[in-house]
Amino acid sequence: MEDWLERAAKLRQWTGNGVRAPHKPLLLLYALGRFQRDADGELRYSAVEDDLKRLLAEYGPANRTTPAYPFHHLVGDGVWEVRTDRGPGSPGSGVRELRSTGAAGRLAPELRAALRREPALLGRMARILLDLHFPPSLHDELCEAVGLEWEWEPEGSVHLPDAGPRDRRRRDGRMRELVLTAYEYQCAFCGYDGRIGAVPVGLEAAHVRWWAFDGPDDIDNGLCLCSLHHKLFESGTGTASWCRNASSDGARRPATMSSRWRAVR
Repeated sequence: MEDWLERAAKLRQWTGNGVRAPHKPLLLLYALGRFQRDADGELRYSAVEDDLKRLLAEYGPANRTTPAYPFHHLVGDGVWEVRTDRGPGSPGSGVRELRSTGAAGRLAPELRAALRREPALLGRMARILLDLHFPPSLHDELCEAVGLEWEWEPEGSVHLPDAGPRDRRRRDGRMRELVLTAYEYQCAFCGYDGRIGAVPVGLEAAHVRWWAFDGPDDIDNGLCLCSLHHKLFESGTGTASWCRNASSDGARRPATMSSRWRAVR
């Protein structure tokens, strides 16, 4: 089991401007979800292309991309195989070639066998992919989007094989309080400041650069957002450009906000 967990943790990813593209993790999560429904079924590229496009549009980088890249390149990580109407092997990363040759992919035979022997492996692999590549606020809806149904493993409950310095990082539990204090317990977008007595309710500390993508746990990388705008921000539907001014007492307050949303990840 540990070998497959290590492979899931060490997927080779394209990196641009210090940000790792989540294309391969998304495809692998999608494939795990499909495995649950049909363990031996193949994913014909032309049949799943639209599904994968939607996943990339919602959970991938802001720049336009194609699912053809992970469909072809995930083979090199040893967890995925592709064949065409001509036989085994991928025709390449070109969309036309994948369509015209009837390219179809599925989990590698050895991984499928391991998942049958150890059903718990699927949930552990999924948890590693989620923890390493996506913020916790998106985990539930992402599992629903890819059709994953499994007994939920709490965040951090699965040991992450050491894939480098980034996997040894630990979250700073003080960040939420520091960020909420800096923003005077108000959502930086809508100004929501709900409380029950003296306890703030529905306010969260969001990372401008996701923690999963090496964003630091500090105020300069934080925004105080209500639960709704935090989810919109991290899904890419509501990422925004905010200006913050330091007040005379050192607190950071939201100043003007752009009317247009733009992706920062």
